Amino acid sequence: MDIEKYRKLIKSIVEKHSECDSDDREVETQIAFDVDRDRYLMFHVGWRGERRVFGCVIHIEIRSGKIWIQRDGTEVGIANELVEAGVPKSDIVLGYRSPYMRKFTELAVG
Repeated sequence: MDIEKYRKLIKSIVEKHSECDSDDREVETQIAFDVDRDRYLMFHVGWRGERRVFGCVIHIEIRSGKIWIQRDGTEVGIANELVEAGVPKSDIVLGYRSPYMRKFTELAVG
């Protein structure tokens, strides 16, 4: 486990998703990285007519050497991208799944 490698990989994945996101001119895709606390987010903010748009698409944290996926609104799946990039499944936690359900995945439970 190389935390610095994980940080760079997560940043590149989030940045890639933010670049190929919606062409909607009224809704902006933003990213926020808190490298001191190892939190990485991508979210939408804006308007569609009179309706406010605000929502988190990706939320990833690094905790105790493991990558915790707290929110994954992508089609391909962040965990799949991490595994393809060489991250061991034992270092990936689906934080958006209940602790009970995590044990039925091939990934870490926490």
